[in-house]
Amino acid sequence: MSYDAEATRQRIFEAATAEFAEHGLAGARIERIATAAKANKQAIYLYFGGKEKLFGAVVRAKMEEICHAVAVDPHTLPESIGRLFDWYQEHPELIRLLMWEALESGDGPVVGEEARLAEYQQNIGDLSATGVAEGSADRIRAAQDWMFTVLGLVTWNFAAPQLRRLILDEPDQKKALARRRAYVIELARNLLPAQPSQPAPPRRPWTHPDTPPRHR
Repeated sequence: MSYDAEATRQRIFEAATAEFAEHGLAGARIERIATAAKANKQAIYLYFGGKEKLFGAVVRAKMEEICHAVAVDPHTLPESIGRLFDWYQEHPELIRLLMWEALESGDGPVVGEEARLAEYQQNIGDLSATGVAEGSADRIRAAQDWMFTVLGLVTWNFAAPQLRRLILDEPDQKKALARRRAYVIELARNLLPAQPSQPAPPRRPWTHPDTPPRHR
């Protein structure tokens, strides 16, 4: 049987995603990743260059995954915010990865920061062109603030499930999340700038097509 390098890379990546989501960068173990991926440790270092770079690759790939899956566009509210909420609910590993990254990196640089920054800048530029910053003196800053605020509104529902349970105090978590989803969509809508109202066209007097023109 021939060696399938791409399949091995994919198994390592999937095993690493689960390991990092569960234990973070510091607590993750290359040995456990290799065992779960049915690969040897040398393959991990060969393909990814070590644990830190592998962690960075996992986080970046998950961020790219959500960017490709959900385009946040103010013109398609509430659909896009609803899809974003649903995606995070279905992929709790991304929240855990970002929280581990925050705990271990603090406000310092993260692995692959330059590449991720460039991607965010592109996303912000695209968003500012949709009208989210209409009327703002600095459209880029307004788009940045809108996106960061909306992401916070969505992700906090899953970042601290114990607070969600205690504060909402509702036995049925499905109902609680459905209510939160609707509430977040409405808040995101309210954060959009007011669209200028278009003046109504002048009303023309109605005449029956058989009415002859009136002469003065």
